Amino acid sequence: MAENQNSNETELLHHSEVREVIRPDNEVLMERRSSKPEICRVFTAASTGLKEDRRYRFEIDREARKQLPDIIGNTVQTVVAGASPDPDSLKRYGRRRNIGIVFSGGPAPGGHNVIAGVWDAAHKANPQNRLHGFILGPDGIIENEVVELDQQRVDAYRNLGGFTMIKTGRTKIDTAEKMSLTRKTCKSLGLDALVIVGGDDSNTNAAFLAQELLEDGVQVIGVPKTIDGDIQVRDAGGNVLCAMSFGFHTAARAFAGAISNLCTDASSDVKYWHICKVMGRVASHLALEVALQTHANMTLIGEDLADYIDQQRLETAAGRSETDFTAYGMTLRHLSRIICDGIVRRAAAGKNYGVIVIPEGVLEFINEIQMFIIKLNTIIAEYNATRDIDFHGGFPLLEDKMEYLRRLAQRSREDSSFTIWNTRDDDLFNDIPEFFREGLLTERDSHGNFQFSLVETDKVLMELVKDYLGILKEQGVYRLGIHRPYYRKTLKAAGLDPEVYGSLLFENYGDGDLLLRKPTIISMKTLEQELAKSEALKNGETVPAAVEKIFKKSMPGFKTQTHFYGYDGRGNDPTRFDCNYAYNLGLTVFSLIAGGATGQMAAIKNLELDFSEWEPIGVPIAPLMHLEERKGRLALVLEKSVVEVDSNAFRVVKAMREKWLAAEPGDDDFRRPAPIQISGGGEEDRPLTLKLNAIGLHEKDQPA
Repeated sequence: MAENQNSNETELLHHSEVREVIRPDNEVLMERRSSKPEICRVFTAASTGLKEDRRYRFEIDREARKQLPDIIGNTVQTVVAGASPDPDSLKRYGRRRNIGIVFSGGPAPGGHNVIAGVWDAAHKANPQNRLHGFILGPDGIIENEVVELDQQRVDAYRNLGGFTMIKTGRTKIDTAEKMSLTRKTCKSLGLDALVIVGGDDSNTNAAFLAQELLEDGVQVIGVPKTIDGDIQVRDAGGNVLCAMSFGFHTAARAFAGAISNLCTDASSDVKYWHICKVMGRVASHLALEVALQTHANMTLIGEDLADYIDQQRLETAAGRSETDFTAYGMTLRHLSRIICDGIVRRAAAGKNYGVIVIPEGVLEFINEIQMFIIKLNTIIAEYNATRDIDFHGGFPLLEDKMEYLRRLAQRSREDSSFTIWNTRDDDLFNDIPEFFREGLLTERDSHGNFQFSLVETDKVLMELVKDYLGILKEQGVYRLGIHRPYYRKTLKAAGLDPEVYGSLLFENYGDGDLLLRKPTIISMKTLEQELAKSEALKNGETVPAAVEKIFKKSMPGFKTQTHFYGYDGRGNDPTRFDCNYAYNLGLTVFSLIAGGATGQMAAIKNLELDFSEWEPIGVPIAPLMHLEERKGRLALVLEKSVVEVDSNAFRVVKAMREKWLAAEPGDDDFRRPAPIQISGGGEEDRPLTLKLNAIGLHEKDQPA
């Protein structure tokens, strides 16, 4: 019997139609793979060269000059068409090369096209050129785990998302031992150049590798990658050299598509608030782009919160001839009040539902939370540096950690020079809900950063929101607007006169299509009292069922659904913008290598403009670096770019907040973004934030 069953299954699986249904490829995927990205005009030339552009200037950090002396003087280089005819130039451009490439950090859609661009340019210059992919990130370099890429492998991943072709990892080459192993690997493979595709830390690593491998004749080129959009390069004069890293547009569009679906669901089911946390630990670029793509009812932008000033508290303090410094910067409690205000106003308009977008790192922009993070980071880093066991190993339970902090507070009372954790800090920290205290004390990442992704940011805020909504409900402020026709129909169906009860139940019965229950009616008991006072209810009578129904309808319940958008967007197939961008970055990489550059970051200038104006360049990494605290000590890193609150994109979102909140009768103003696709129309040619920020840019953003 079992043999017959296995035979039948085998026969079924070999059926041509079954095989067609279950094959991993499909027509859309094959079309995506075969699609040819657009290429910048300069890459249509037989060869390319590099031209220094000294119009751009940088403020050089003294420590960067000290640690990176041989590449600190690098300038911006523009990729230009090779001189023709110039046999010597063509010979240099087309000489045989061995190139290594590695992905570093989290995946970003478009990475495979960087490899494809390097491959195509290298094999166009010389079919004998070889491209080696290091497996599982920088560990592949250290351990010499490498695969030689070929046409078949590269073609299989063109225009596809993820870093699947060679995988990725987060190891940093940051010790003498790792550097020695890297040098050994490069020598064994005979590498002429090493390409590092990664974020701010990875490009920082690229600069140090360029310095260390200079004498070995190995060029090192970085490629800007991060879905967070926080790698944006400007010179000291504010001129934009790299407006956005690749992968951002795809991730934002993927998130926007999913969140748009929730907007549709919320306005269909009309009973849930969808709380959508999107990636972005240090900057709110993704949240800003999602707001523009979806018109969600509320979107928090961390950088805006950091600039908040409570004018009322300042005025109150000024009346006492004082300055209230706590009025500068948003507090967690005040932020929850702002969210509550939007929820209450929509409920009054009959909309007890909506969508809120929250950046992953929003808490980092809350002053009181940021101070705790800074202090706790320092305490944990100091403990780890002076003990044989790390902080989290030494104090595995929350109560253990709290007891250690209490001992530090006691020490501050006995030693006035010890200020890192005092009694006030300890008291304030103990006032925070336990689950959030535990979150603030979670283990730091490999860079010593607080891991916001492990803290339920949405839960922190929503707990405060729910508590305050409960208070507002008891005060009669949080109530659901009742449509007048529905009220009249309900009472008439029960044989009751709507006019008799209308002025008793509602504060605005005299006008308006949406009726608001009187603030004094907050329970069945107070409803009975109101009706009895006006003699609409006699002794011993109960509230009419129809009136009770209207009352209950006016009592909103705050139901939430929480969502996190991060890893799904990282693995999405790239938009046309990211396909084109990443591919041209790959072509730029080879031009930089062929031109003899090292310590440069491949970039495309004018990304915010039409494709015809894109300009491939090499940006010097060393001059971009500055000292920043990492793991409790200062280290040279690339500065992350945050949302500029004076940018066009943010100003538009700020100006549209009221319209998108839609706290009035009528339809919401939700926007449905087009699906991500490799062909066909309907998809914008660049991120909306870039499109908006480009308005007026060229008139003012030119180097002197």
